[in-house]
Amino acid sequence: MYAPIRMPGRLFDELAAGGGSREAVAFLVRGERTRRLLLLRELLDLFESDPGVLGPLDAGAVWPTLEAAATQAPEPVEALLLTPQVGSWLAHTLRRLHGTASGPPLWADAGQIAAVAATAAVHAGTDAALLLPARGATVSLPALGMIRLPGPESEDFHAVRAVVSGGTLTLRGASGPEVVVRPVTEPESAHWLPVHRLTVGLGARAVQLDDLDPYRDLDEPIAPGRLAPEELRAWRGLFDDAVSLLRRGGTGPGGLRPEEISRIVPWRAKDGGDDLPVPPAGLSASTGDAFASMVIARPHDGLALAETLVHEFQHSKLGALLHLFPLLDDDRSALYYAPWRADPRHLTGLLHGAYAFVGVTGFWRERIGDTAADPDGRAPFLFALRRLQTRVVLRTLATRAQLTVPGRRLVTRLSETVDGWLRDEVEPATEARARASAVSHRVEWRLRNLRCGEDERDTLIKALRSGADPTPGGAPVVTPPSSGGYWQDNRGRLYMLRETRPGPAPTADELLVAGEADAALARYAVQLCGPGPFDRHALAGWLLAHTALHPQDRRLLARPERFAALVDAGRPDSWVETARWLAAPPSPRGGPGGGSTVVPR
Repeated sequence: MYAPIRMPGRLFDELAAGGGSREAVAFLVRGERTRRLLLLRELLDLFESDPGVLGPLDAGAVWPTLEAAATQAPEPVEALLLTPQVGSWLAHTLRRLHGTASGPPLWADAGQIAAVAATAAVHAGTDAALLLPARGATVSLPALGMIRLPGPESEDFHAVRAVVSGGTLTLRGASGPEVVVRPVTEPESAHWLPVHRLTVGLGARAVQLDDLDPYRDLDEPIAPGRLAPEELRAWRGLFDDAVSLLRRGGTGPGGLRPEEISRIVPWRAKDGGDDLPVPPAGLSASTGDAFASMVIARPHDGLALAETLVHEFQHSKLGALLHLFPLLDDDRSALYYAPWRADPRHLTGLLHGAYAFVGVTGFWRERIGDTAADPDGRAPFLFALRRLQTRVVLRTLATRAQLTVPGRRLVTRLSETVDGWLRDEVEPATEARARASAVSHRVEWRLRNLRCGEDERDTLIKALRSGADPTPGGAPVVTPPSSGGYWQDNRGRLYMLRETRPGPAPTADELLVAGEADAALARYAVQLCGPGPFDRHALAGWLLAHTALHPQDRRLLARPERFAALVDAGRPDSWVETARWLAAPPSPRGGPGGGSTVVPR
């Protein structure tokens, strides 16, 4: 009988604080192993009940092959089952069998179990004869690479015969001679493309740089996309730089042992995602199906890659915790502000974001004063900014989420980590720029994502025209996403610069960030009077400039969508008067609220 998994409280608290020792991460891997075996058992049960799912493949040969390999060499076979390639394939195939995913012919997705079995036999040195799924002239071996068969390229799926003996794999396709490869040791050739490996250090496990496996994306299978030689060299250089940076860091939140990363998947625009909710530059993502794996668009330097590795490994750790503990009850109907996103997020997304950005905040804290790693001196600003933004989200989770007992313990530990960092001294000017950047993002986010309800808008307009006091605010309404799917916080980028000196023709943003609020206000007003659709970025800038000149009106920034509801009802030259009216202190019975909750969709 199997004993239940019980995590020691000290290990949970290490992870809940945002960090995690080797022992704590190893415990997560143990949990992932159990989950992986349970999913594999479910899949094999489905195959047993309906062998026809495997189509032209030989269902009866798969399990004996896996069993013989695991008996002969349990460690490498278990390591294979724990690879991201097997995890992603397994979860995708189960979703297909349950009708919640799509892909190639079902037998080809399900039949990858035969490729897993053949790969296990290769590692174990056992003998086997199997039929494997091929896509055109290629056969994928999980975490090893891809075999190219003689014949024309195509997208058709068909079965090919494979014989494994003593670590050698022999394949015969529909045409041409046999192909014989030794996948574990053979170098790249016309018929064999091994998975790229990135060196972490002497004696440490290499990190895969996977451009081949069909299940390397977040869910849907994709075609192989071999990196060009110069692209591969660039990735190797960036990774070496990132490893060097991470080795100089600490072991608490924001630290990362590079050898605990399993795989990096280079993201390319042609992999799909024309309607991404984020800009392609700096894109990264991960899935709970593939622990320690991450999809990354190639960054511009090793520092950016190191930050991304920390960020995505945080997601992996939280995903593994969620496989062990229910942390919150979320039907994903209510949406909230996420400072690192252009769009509203449900509470589960907020929890993931908060956990990831505790790691990011710690990463930049570790870089403060490291001029070799951070020659531009951005670390103090990014540390100050991210600790403020992360604390906002942790407060939302603490007050709005239906947290379980472990979930509340996790949010409490994360909050303790960030609250401790809030006591760290940062140069006052840097702290001020970080606060201004955080406010700027939140104001523009609200203007782009929220609007007043129709009744509230009509009541406000009537009150403004009659000279009555502003009416209390109601719950805002989520605005449907506009075309493009995302907006970039360009003003925030300016705040990150240590010195902003407007040139001969400065933009309104440059004037605002440089402290020239009067000139910025006039420039924003010109933009808002121009032709074309209403410019939410310029309106956010106008409000920021106005409140810089009139600090007593900062109440406007809590609910800027109320001001946006009024500006169409008056001339631009009356906006200052409108702003002063709306920002007036509330009556004793209450006034406009600035809470973080967004109404359910």
